[in-house]
Amino acid sequence: MLEIRDLAVEVAGKLILKGINLHIGEGEVHALLGPNGSGKTSLIMAILGFPEYKVVRGSIKFKGVELTSLTTDERVRLGIGVAFQRPPEIRGVKLADMLILCKKTRQKKKGRTGETKAVEGEPLDEDVLNAAKRLKFSEDFLRRDVNLGFSGGEAKRAEILQLLIQDPDFFLFDEPDSGVDIENVELIGEVINEMLQRGKKPSQRKKSALIITHTGFIFNYVKADRAHVLLDGKIACSGMPDEIIRQIMEEGFEKCVRECLTKENT
Repeated sequence: MLEIRDLAVEVAGKLILKGINLHIGEGEVHALLGPNGSGKTSLIMAILGFPEYKVVRGSIKFKGVELTSLTTDERVRLGIGVAFQRPPEIRGVKLADMLILCKKTRQKKKGRTGETKAVEGEPLDEDVLNAAKRLKFSEDFLRRDVNLGFSGGEAKRAEILQLLIQDPDFFLFDEPDSGVDIENVELIGEVINEMLQRGKKPSQRKKSALIITHTGFIFNYVKADRAHVLLDGKIACSGMPDEIIRQIMEEGFEKCVRECLTKENT
């Protein structure tokens, strides 16, 4: 579903990603781990096509379509969704309105259109309300400005809620467990599993994802198929998630990479 080849990316003239190769098939969930500053978020921004993340070499293909010449909006309409690590506050835009726009994106993909604004004082969209209840949001909360005054856990759950409504084919999760208490990480993990169809047989799963983290806590609740370690703008090693995450938690990133490379060379 997603194929990245020899991707090099500059930000403000500085080379951040230095030759990334990554393949994520349909129904697969991949983990990308690495310390702060290793280039994890830059990879997400490059996949999304943010202009300040300049691709200087390589290719990003999604469903066989080359993305590097497409706008962010065009990439989203192809079926890519993202939960940001630090989503911005948006004054004057209600969370309910944002969710209805997410629903509209899903409907356009399926050839349908619908209401695009939540009217003050009127009942909210039923799909939006049901999804909000799944993530423990009240109707009153949905009428607040997006992320304005939200706690860390609320902001992360709001990002997941938008993806739940949007229902993309490929999910990018940027540190969904960062700054979130254990109860909320568990809830977020449960909903991510549902969105990614992890309860189905592998052959029946159609949704794919790249989950980025430097703590690995989210993988206590979400089962990944493969894990990669990003160091200094390069994927330093790849392997089975449980083994790599355990080594990182016990010994740190650099020792994990050394052990991984030793195994590959023996």
